[in-house]
Amino acid sequence: MRTPSTDTPGPADPSGPSDPNASGTSLRRAIGPGLLVLLVVGDILGTGVYAVTGKVAGKVGGALWLPFVIGFGIAALTAASYVELVGKYPKAAGAALYTHKAFRVPFLTFLVAFMVMCSGLSSASAAARAFSGDYLRTFADLPPTLVAVVFVLALAALNLRGVAESVRANVVLTVVEVSGLLIIIGLGVAAVWTGGGEPARLAELDTGGTGFAVLTGVLGATGLAFFAFVGFEDSVNMAEETRNPGRNFPRAIFLGVGITGTVYVLVALVSSLLVDHHRLQESSAPLLEVVHASGATFPPAVFALMALCAVTNSALINMMMASRLCYGMANERILPRAVARVLPGRRTPVVGIALTTALALGLVLTGEIEGLGDTTAFLLLCVFAVVNVAVLVLRRDRVPHRHFRTPTVFPVLGAAGALVLASPLADRAVEVYVRAAVLVVIGIALWGVNRLVLRAREE
Repeated sequence: MRTPSTDTPGPADPSGPSDPNASGTSLRRAIGPGLLVLLVVGDILGTGVYAVTGKVAGKVGGALWLPFVIGFGIAALTAASYVELVGKYPKAAGAALYTHKAFRVPFLTFLVAFMVMCSGLSSASAAARAFSGDYLRTFADLPPTLVAVVFVLALAALNLRGVAESVRANVVLTVVEVSGLLIIIGLGVAAVWTGGGEPARLAELDTGGTGFAVLTGVLGATGLAFFAFVGFEDSVNMAEETRNPGRNFPRAIFLGVGITGTVYVLVALVSSLLVDHHRLQESSAPLLEVVHASGATFPPAVFALMALCAVTNSALINMMMASRLCYGMANERILPRAVARVLPGRRTPVVGIALTTALALGLVLTGEIEGLGDTTAFLLLCVFAVVNVAVLVLRRDRVPHRHFRTPTVFPVLGAAGALVLASPLADRAVEVYVRAAVLVVIGIALWGVNRLVLRAREE
């Protein structure tokens, strides 16, 4: 899950996003340390664990916990880089700002910003596919593709109505999705306590091959599991609204990543203990299979409803983030200015919402949960590799205030880990690379058109 941001550095602003204080419209610093932790946790939790747990199990077998542990480690290393950078530059815009400050290449800054936006769209599309699968089938058997399309259009309508309505919905849905994961852990503990489950499964590593294939299988499973960890990087967009960000962000991000990582590993352990990995793989509602296998009296329909709320929440926040980032890039003259148009009365970015909705529909119509989740992870792993390198480059840029400094080995390992998981070494379908390439080409085309228009106006 993500927090919308409208600030994106561009060529017209070599130092990054404009200083809000310059216009007298600075954001109110209303977020304290406790609320910041909740925001980080809420940002990370979402579709990933509800939808792709079974697909990860299909890649690695009963040792389902292993990819989540490795993914947790890489997420923690990258989180340390974000903590240093947000303490050093306490502004919104995240990865795009850090990339611009480190490399001063406007096109690279644009690529990073656009890839972040596209990762939100592919994540929302994966959520749409998850919504239309076995969780919904508990209540009604409807055409999955049609449901996914209607789901995306409904999110667009809510997005057009206004951010206040969207955020209020997000608060309620976040509580529901957290409760669902705690229920899964509780059911697992109860089952094990009464002698249920098969602990031997936890050591079963089934990647469909031997030797080198085991390594690539584990890497592929970890790349997909990483989809569940994305979101912490967007919390830095709240830097300008956080009290004492240099002190509060390190604690909040590390604690938030630690809490969610622990929950994910526990959910993975419970899932493997109670359900065979083949059964998990075949279901688009893997955690519902855990509820069925637990033997508890907890109503499966209630959990299915909670899961539907969880994937809706993820999709809603991702679509909000993508449309606002699109709007921000247009305001900075990185995308065509028309993309920054807003809906009269509602003041929502109507063209940005229309563009991101069209892209999301294209993704929904051409991908399934696993491929879309893997696309999300791949795009963000590329971004994380850049951010980890940016930390090291920006060590030469001194700032007058104190801030957290991560050990140098962390961003080095974080960049290496992200690159390995994004590389062909990870057992990833070719369609993931093709889909990501098509999205980037669309972005480059928009950037090129915008450059031609700006050049024509200058002449």
